[in-house]
Formats: sequence, C-alpha cells, structure tokens
Amino acid sequence: MRCPFCAHDDSQVKDSRPTEDNAAIRRRRQCGRCGARFTTFERVQLREVTIIKSEGRRETFERTKLEHSVALACRKRGVSAEQIDQLVSGIQRQLETGGDVEVPSKKIGELVMGGLRQLDTVAYIRFASVYRDFSEARDFEEFASTVQDAARDE
Repeated sequence: MRCPFCAHDDSQVKDSRPTEDNAAIRRRRQCGRCGARFTTFERVQLREVTIIKSEGRRETFERTKLEHSVALACRKRGVSAEQIDQLVSGIQRQLETGGDVEVPSKKIGELVMGGLRQLDTVAYIRFASVYRDFSEARDFEEFASTVQDAARDE
C-alpha cells in the first residue's frame, strides 16, 4: 500500500479489525520510509457493476461517488458517518448481488431516495432536488407537501 504522505510503496500493517457492520476490514498501517501512520479499508467486491447514465454513457460503479452524494445531502443534518456508510454499503450490496452487470443510474437514485427517506427527511428532499432536477421553488413545495402527506399517513 502506497503511503499517502511520501508515496513510498512499502507499509506494514500494525492492526486489523472488522468495521462495526462487518462490511470491511480496517487496517492501521505504518510507512517503512517516513514512519507515518494511516488507515485503509478493505471491502469485498462481489462483481464489477457498470452504471448506465441517463444519456447512455457507461461508467464503472464507484462507491466514493455514491458516498459523496449521500454525504452532501446529509450535510449538517446530524446523520452520522456510520449511518451514511451503512446506507451506501446496503446499496452497493444490492447492486452487486442483484444479478445485473449493468444498472441504470435511475435505479441507484431510487435506492438512495428510499434510504434517505428512512434516514432524514431534509436529506431526502435535498437529494431529490438534484436527482429530479427541481428548477423552481414550486418544485420544492410540491415535493415537500407529498413527503408531509406520506408522513401523516404512516
């Protein structure tokens, strides 16, 4: 593993343990050259999933992009990093075990919306505003009222 501080490609594992949800292994490493310590996470990848974008372009699924989108929607909402990680891990697991090698981005958006709806209503609305391309304040109002109506019905 390459050191993020000096780019030396030899590091020693000092400690390994599973993450809280057992979805990854957390490793503490020390660089052989500069002595800096850093943490890496090792995850199982069942299969490589290709995302089909709305305009037809294809790209490899990247967990970090999904994490970034969810974290952005949850910013300053009191949603913990662990909750975000669990949501992203669940979506990734669904994609990798779903049987499809190519998945439309729309399906991922719907999975995120479903997860955020359970996690935090404001984050759900924030994500929806980008995902559904809200262009006016009225779009927010209409969507927020459907969210409120659904919450009352539950």
